Amino acid sequence: MHQLPQGTLVRRGDAAYERARLDAVWNERKPDRHPDVIVVAESERDVVAAVRLARAEGLRIGIRSGGHSWVGNGVRDGGMLLDLSRLTEVTVDPAGRTATAQPAATGPALLDALAPHGLFFPTGHAPTVGLGGFLLGGGYGWDSRHLGPACLSIRAVDVVLADGTPVHATDANHPALLWAARGSGPGFFGVVTRFHLALHPAPKRLLRTLHSYPLDLRDEVLAWTYDMLELLPKEVEFSAKVGFVEGLGRHTVSVTATAFAQDDASDPLAVLETAPFRDRALRAVVSAGTTMTELYGHADRMTPAGMRWALDGIWTDEPVGKVLAAARPLFDTAPGTTSHVLWMLWGGFPEHPDACWSSQATLYLSPNAGWTDPAEDLAHERWVHGELAAIQHLSTGLQFSDNNVADRFDHGLSPASAARLEEIRAVYDPDGLFRSYMTPAESTTAYAAAGPARTH
Repeated sequence: MHQLPQGTLVRRGDAAYERARLDAVWNERKPDRHPDVIVVAESERDVVAAVRLARAEGLRIGIRSGGHSWVGNGVRDGGMLLDLSRLTEVTVDPAGRTATAQPAATGPALLDALAPHGLFFPTGHAPTVGLGGFLLGGGYGWDSRHLGPACLSIRAVDVVLADGTPVHATDANHPALLWAARGSGPGFFGVVTRFHLALHPAPKRLLRTLHSYPLDLRDEVLAWTYDMLELLPKEVEFSAKVGFVEGLGRHTVSVTATAFAQDDASDPLAVLETAPFRDRALRAVVSAGTTMTELYGHADRMTPAGMRWALDGIWTDEPVGKVLAAARPLFDTAPGTTSHVLWMLWGGFPEHPDACWSSQATLYLSPNAGWTDPAEDLAHERWVHGELAAIQHLSTGLQFSDNNVADRFDHGLSPASAARLEEIRAVYDPDGLFRSYMTPAESTTAYAAAGPARTH
């Protein structure tokens, strides 16, 4: 075991190596990939030292922030895994309406710091997600239909470049670097040690409506959500889930809407009670007051820790009837009772010229598979990635937060943004020190229990 200024460095074969490798991935389905060196950083000085060591030893770098990447993107064969999970500091400037957050700080930690000041940020939905990967990947967070993807609220980043130099990048001094930080996800070519964020006024009230319907209403309910999206204000987050409901003991189609209300009186969710099948609801929560703690709890229960997970997703602008017809096998073949399909209504948000973020559409369709038996890995992977591959002709791209390009290649950026990203990479990381997007070739050895290489 070797020491950095504050953090720890272990090499393959050291006693602490395997624990460090496994702990770098939140998912219980651990990748069968082995870095040569793992650095667990405690400070920015450690990050600088690690990058310089990697250059000296010819080690390519993979990066872990919160470790919530479903495929363990930072854990690669060979090279260095730079683990930032101990960089969790959050600071707030209430007067300037700004905050800083290190990459492994979580959404709840940031919101807890903002709440006393009446401020808010569109953090990720799962409470265990580190802000680093979430922000770099675009950041489709709480109230993002209204406030925009979280990456658009990045004012600056502190980043260690491929030559080991730490810089404070703004739109004035490193505009191309900051452009890339706003949405390039695991393709970013530097180590962000701190994000500088613009904040927003906290909503006056949080309201939540939930309807669960019999599964035979699935297509009717999902088609209806398209109509409702046009009637709901941007302050309403709107989605459906097709899957098993423990409390009801059956599979359902459940619709959830959360309002981040900007006033004390109106009910932006009232229109949902006009659903033509409303009297067939198996359970209903109607415009109930809620808190961010409760909302995080609901989200966390959808993908709980301690299980093996595989996720995928496509954005699509196709007519709802066409989507429903094409996705029928996906809905009909979900394995087990934990797996489910997320149907997230987005609608769209204006793209910004100062951000490479560019992957969005009306709907995000996302199968989520959760299980416990390693012998079932291949069956669940085939459901998640194979069924989406069959309808990929509907796709306008993917979300980097689900980070599935190694299992089913799709585009996370527009062609123009992707091309510009590579031009900027050639300037900032000409030798390719930092790992980029995982390739399909790497996915064939991604998981120890995955079985034969996928051909879709």
